[in-house]
Amino acid sequence: MQKKTGLIAALDVKEKSQALSISREIEFYVDAIKVGYPLVLESGLGVIGMIAEFAPVIADFKVADIPNTDRLICEEAFEAGASAVIVHGFTGRDSLMECVKTGSKHHGDIYVVTEMSHPGALDFLQPAAYELAQLAVECGAKGVVAPATRPERLKEIRRIVGDMTIISPGVGAQGGSAADTIQAGADFVIVGRSIYNSKAPGKEAEKIVREIESACDDRT
Repeated sequence: MQKKTGLIAALDVKEKSQALSISREIEFYVDAIKVGYPLVLESGLGVIGMIAEFAPVIADFKVADIPNTDRLICEEAFEAGASAVIVHGFTGRDSLMECVKTGSKHHGDIYVVTEMSHPGALDFLQPAAYELAQLAVECGAKGVVAPATRPERLKEIRRIVGDMTIISPGVGAQGGSAADTIQAGADFVIVGRSIYNSKAPGKEAEKIVREIESACDDRT
């Protein structure tokens, strides 16, 4: 995934027509579009290829199973047109390695969740976040997912993963700031509801891109 704007839009909608309409409106402002189970279960796996006509697609399936099942899920996502898949690392090294191998076979990227952006992540994921980040490095993943809602944690995850790509959800509705997230070390911010619930998704995306550009200037 090439960085042009630093923005990834999360399309957590269910209607295919809405997803395609928003994708068309924001395509010039995003580096990728993230889709998850709500859209795919409602509209079918083929919607990934349709959205990929506008921007690279990250399949946010948070894959977490035994190695063989992980392989099958990742294969389906890549064959449908996804450029990347988000997976969990807590199922262990063998499962994560299978995802990374499948990504390599399909010339796709794997992003590993270290710590999620919602309050419940503090219960079980946060204590293991730094170990998961290190596992992602050791297994050769493309990057990690780190929370925009906790910039101080993001800084520490950046220290662990070095120059590996960090994508960060939680900007907007969950309270994270695009500027703070970039300054804390993220490469891309992920924004969902602020964009897809807007009456003018394109203008909202453009506004966020300006915030990212300003933060990048301050960081340099």
